[in-house]
Amino acid sequence: MTRTAAGRKSTIYDISRATGSSVAAVSMVLNGTWTRYRIKEETANRILESAQQLGYNVNMAARGLRLSRSGLAGMILPHYRNRFFAGLAETFEEQARRRGLCPVVVSTQRDPAVEGSVTQTLLSQRVEVLFIAGVRDPSPLNALCAAAGVPCINVDLPGADAPSVVSDNQGGARALTDVLIGKMQARGDAAEELVFLGGIANEYATEKRIAGFREAFAARNLTPSLDAVECCGYLAADARRALARRVEQLGRLPAGLLMNSITAFEGLVQFASQLPREAWQSSVFGCFDWDPFAAHLPFDVTMMRQDVERIIAQAFALADAHDPATRPLVIVPTDFGRLLDQHDATR
Repeated sequence: MTRTAAGRKSTIYDISRATGSSVAAVSMVLNGTWTRYRIKEETANRILESAQQLGYNVNMAARGLRLSRSGLAGMILPHYRNRFFAGLAETFEEQARRRGLCPVVVSTQRDPAVEGSVTQTLLSQRVEVLFIAGVRDPSPLNALCAAAGVPCINVDLPGADAPSVVSDNQGGARALTDVLIGKMQARGDAAEELVFLGGIANEYATEKRIAGFREAFAARNLTPSLDAVECCGYLAADARRALARRVEQLGRLPAGLLMNSITAFEGLVQFASQLPREAWQSSVFGCFDWDPFAAHLPFDVTMMRQDVERIIAQAFALADAHDPATRPLVIVPTDFGRLLDQHDATR
């Protein structure tokens, strides 16, 4: 490490004298909080350059500050196993490149320890923006970004400590539920038999979709059954087991099923594939997610599509207008995925 002329280690007072900046300003730059106090980026860069020249040991947060543009844009997301997260990643990469940035996307398998470690690594590589997608509690990651002075946007699941962009989970689920109730009633089935299956209790997206599910019933002066909602998780295997229990109790599939993700819907397809064809025809199915391959399934399904293109565009817009003092929540409308099928034009 470089030392001063007297042979001692450099201090923030040496950096202050070398740059003509106050000791407080030097401290805020070195601990990564300079953006909160409106310190100019030019000043922050000058202080960091001086710190390097004097051999001052800059911490992880300060290393995340830009001495110059890195050209990197980061995104973390749970996995690539469904079209929604894969679509977010692909769209993020496309829009980042369009802006002259090199995208870096990392999956974390919903492991908080991995989420934290990956975020620290991306910040140390001086990403210019970080999108945090599908993280149940993004606050610790938002704090890391704030300390490094790097704009971050929560995507899919919101947080109170950074701007967020999410789908209209409640409105979309309400519209989807209403379509399914209408189909059930047209077939002469009791709407009260419609089941909401999948997701995680107390998670933002699931709770909003459950609220939309119940709102659709209330709008028709109906009440779902007491066991209509089952938050069995997102995994296909969990949905398959939950369906098996219900079929064992009823002796058949429920007259209507709303699956709370494409992975839960995969569990339905796996389970239904073991049943006679007439069993499939006895129910109507919906999914809060979208995949065009569903058009080729031998049963009726209505899907709600999340607009990944608009979600990512809104997230970049928030990053461009980044203000550490504001944390808006942007809700992006959903729409019915158009699955071309000769017997169901609503899909």
